[in-house]
Amino acid sequence: MIPVIEIINLSFNYGEIKVLEDINLTVPENSFVSIVGPNGAGKTTLMKILLGLVSYTKGDVRIFGNNPDKVDPSLIGYVPQIKTMDRSFPALAIELVSSGITRRWPWLIKGEQRKKALEALSLVNADKLANRTLSELSGGELQRVCLARSIVRNPKLVVLDEPASGIDAIGEADLYNLLEAYQQKSGATILMITHDWHVANHHSDFVLLLNRKQVSFGPPADSLSEQNLRFAFGHIGHVHKSKITN
Repeated sequence: MIPVIEIINLSFNYGEIKVLEDINLTVPENSFVSIVGPNGAGKTTLMKILLGLVSYTKGDVRIFGNNPDKVDPSLIGYVPQIKTMDRSFPALAIELVSSGITRRWPWLIKGEQRKKALEALSLVNADKLANRTLSELSGGELQRVCLARSIVRNPKLVVLDEPASGIDAIGEADLYNLLEAYQQKSGATILMITHDWHVANHHSDFVLLLNRKQVSFGPPADSLSEQNLRFAFGHIGHVHKSKITN
């Protein structure tokens, strides 16, 4: 069986700066994988490499057995950070979802395209948002619409960049429930970038702990050991000792 993702001795440099060094991992299908690490760890660069947006310096990367830039786009769904989106653009939620089908802005939505967009919105419990403008949506609602856009073509790999950024705790819990429901329904693999190792520990089958170099990759209990977290982050909390005075 061909792995969904296979990375062998991957390195990437920006000029003389080493951004990623000696990354090795294999991701089987129907897995939930979290990429965890501090700011500047190379998480976003790795995501761009996997999406075929950036060429790597050394090693080999395969997505469904192909080079990232040769993969059928319908196999991959992508959910960006919603805080980077311009909500002032006068667009409806259903138009944003439909753009995931056409891969360009849909000036007219009808027939099968509308049906698929509404089905995707329904899957994430957002069908009532179809005709609302992006500026009217809360952070959690916009994240649902973006998730609907990413799954509208029933992809086998969904990539999310800090999906909980900009939404409240209730919206965050709903998001992870929706992701797991989609994964159970479709058999898709979920790849998520996050700073929150507690979330990664709870939801993931595998965790890549990254700080330019690969600190660990494996089941959360192994990958997110205290030793590995301290190596990746340098500091993961401290104990406040009380002072007792007479």
